[in-house]
Amino acid sequence: MDFDKDKVDDMTLALLYLVICERVKGFGGRAWKSFDWDTLNRLHEKGLLMDPISKAKSVGMTEEGVKKAEALFLKHFGSALSQARLAVSEIRQDTKRDP
Repeated sequence: MDFDKDKVDDMTLALLYLVICERVKGFGGRAWKSFDWDTLNRLHEKGLLMDPISKAKSVGMTEEGVKKAEALFLKHFGSALSQARLAVSEIRQDTKRDP
């Protein structure tokens, strides 16, 4: 089957945010890894997950992975209010980067 693997990766990452079982600010978190192995491996290669190949039932998420997962989750599954808050947060981050 032909499909957009980047879109699948984004939706999987967003759903990983839904199943985070442990979160440590600045270090990332852990999420239950009941997703397609090829997708988890691609997310690992993108630097968003720790290596998913282990006996553990959860997978480590990098700090960048948790932040991107949260943003994708709110964008695709959040209420209008949460999406507005996300947009304001992104604008604030953009203005901090611009001199």
